[in-house]
Amino acid sequence: MDRYLADGFPGERLHVLPAPLVSEASRRPPTSRMLVTDAGHFPHAARHGRVRRAGVDQAIVILCADGAGWCELDGARHEVGPGDVVVVPPGRPHRYFADAVDPWSIWWLHVVGEDVPDLIAATGLSAARPTGALVDRYAAFAHVEEICDQLARDETRASLVAAAGAAWHLLAQLAAERERRSEVDPEPVRLVQEHLREHLGDPVSVPVLAELAGFSTSHFSARFRAATGFPVLEYVKRLRMARARQLLITSDHPVADIAAAVGYPDPFYFTRQFTAVNGVCPRTFRARAHAEAPPGSAQAR
Repeated sequence: MDRYLADGFPGERLHVLPAPLVSEASRRPPTSRMLVTDAGHFPHAARHGRVRRAGVDQAIVILCADGAGWCELDGARHEVGPGDVVVVPPGRPHRYFADAVDPWSIWWLHVVGEDVPDLIAATGLSAARPTGALVDRYAAFAHVEEICDQLARDETRASLVAAAGAAWHLLAQLAAERERRSEVDPEPVRLVQEHLREHLGDPVSVPVLAELAGFSTSHFSARFRAATGFPVLEYVKRLRMARARQLLITSDHPVADIAAAVGYPDPFYFTRQFTAVNGVCPRTFRARAHAEAPPGSAQAR
């Protein structure tokens, strides 16, 4: 781990507020209650790692989308895999690294503010137990993506407030998921979620998924919505759109091929669905993503 990278990954998103702005925003409401100081997305972050012997002033939240890594807090090492969340409390010495063989892809943010300690406590994650499994990883990823979009827009008060709102929603989701796990056994739903991710392009049948989970169709539909916050077909649509966004950013495949890969044989229907979810058509989304890519990155070329 001698040669690790803090950032600089092809296709990354990275947003860091300047210290004077952080100081100013931390003194005025509502960003005094919640402020995102840093956020980003590191896809396939080979040799990524950070060592902070004195910790940092902010709480750090890391969401693992793909691959693997690990985090060390208070001398204990915690493994991190797809769909896991890591919370590092403020001021705690720590280090974390991407796996050497299967490096993680992560969404991440640093947050400060009066509401942060209570929200972090509500997630049930701490220095002693900093990792957990996301019930709805794609909703969580979308919150951080929204944070990055707001910070990429500009550093006005409006953008900082919007980013803070998305961060509040993310932490509230993590807290709510903790409550749901205590109320409902999530394992059958998690099994179905994994099945959907592994068969993203296949037709979806709710009765077949219910049979896979071992429930009646109506009972399964209710449990799935309670666990994820979405009806089954809406969840599948968002799952597919998240994968489509990734392919639009990281590949040069035609839109029709991407549509087919995520389960839409009709590219025109795919475009309507994509636009409804993302607010722009696939080609516009790709053009904007490439325009925002760091110079020299694979995404920018």
